[in-house]
Amino acid sequence: MKYIDEYRDGRLAKDIARQISEEVRPDVNYHFMEFCGGHTHAISRYGLEDLLPDNVRMIHGPGCPVCVLPIGRLDAAIALAQRPEVTLCTYGDLMRVPGSNGSSLLKAKAAGADIRMVYSTLDALRIAEAEPHREVVFFAIGFETTTPPTALALRAAIEKGLENFSIYCNHVLTPAAIQTILASPEVAKLGTVKVDGFIGPAHVSTVIGTEPYDEFAENFRKPVVVAGFEPLDVIQAILMLVRQINEGRYVVENQYIRAVKPGGNRKAQAEVAEFFEQRESFEWRGLGDVPQGALRLREEYSHYDAEKRFGLVTPASKDNPACDCGAILRGVKRPTDCKLFGTACTPDTPMGSCMVSSEGACAAHWTYGRFREHAKTKEIERSVA
Repeated sequence: MKYIDEYRDGRLAKDIARQISEEVRPDVNYHFMEFCGGHTHAISRYGLEDLLPDNVRMIHGPGCPVCVLPIGRLDAAIALAQRPEVTLCTYGDLMRVPGSNGSSLLKAKAAGADIRMVYSTLDALRIAEAEPHREVVFFAIGFETTTPPTALALRAAIEKGLENFSIYCNHVLTPAAIQTILASPEVAKLGTVKVDGFIGPAHVSTVIGTEPYDEFAENFRKPVVVAGFEPLDVIQAILMLVRQINEGRYVVENQYIRAVKPGGNRKAQAEVAEFFEQRESFEWRGLGDVPQGALRLREEYSHYDAEKRFGLVTPASKDNPACDCGAILRGVKRPTDCKLFGTACTPDTPMGSCMVSSEGACAAHWTYGRFREHAKTKEIERSVA
């Protein structure tokens, strides 16, 4: 398959890794954050960290929209779904995310709430058309990648005259999160880790382009390389970051040229701007309140805003104190640093969102990383013996 097999060539990956090893400076430690959960999974799945020199460290970032959704917003969605007139439509990976007191959308559904898993916004629209007596609410989450489909669903609802359709909007914005990681004193108090450069999100950048990252590279002197999700994409991006650090350059580079343009997708951006505006602030799990960190519906479309239609109030819910999801999302801790990982918290019994989502760092490490670490431990034991 074009652009898949070509980017999974192990021989080429080793060649690039050899270049990295030759070009890193022995007196420099390189700390690079892969913002997107898709990159985290690629790194774990293909064992890319095993190919890197010891002084190149990859840090998992908060690039998982399911993971960063605060518990209060999930609790509000569960309460909304429990109303007898409401049908809540949501993506499958949200169903098992733990809310307060062990609750979840899946448990609420088992208790009788009308919660339906959908694969797209159009599925929710079809339900609203087929069941005009129900109040159909689409639980909208995601980064800039999934916002245009939500905008198109709203346009279709207006054109069809669907009065029983609304959006519970939880779309978040990646540039605001990067800004917060780099500059927020509140996040620093929670604990931060050294970051020398970023691997920028791929699918997000197909929509917003590379231009929004220019100010981070310039103002904070942190290089950004936007990269695809295949193993060769990621390891080439690491090489590009190493070269920028060595040369004292701090710019935005585009490794993902087959899909990303500097200006992004202007048509998608215009569609989003028609229906949405930035919130003053929005809570991200692990980062706290992020200024301009999310979107909401414009006032002229408030009829389709579930928060206003149903008078939703986000409760002040707290994370499980034993769960380290917040610290993992900031890159301060790795999944294995959490005392729940692999014991109380597994994919079958998730205690936090990082273990549920297919883009979560804990899920990635459970699926791939823990076996490599076990193999490394055995190798060390053999060498000592």
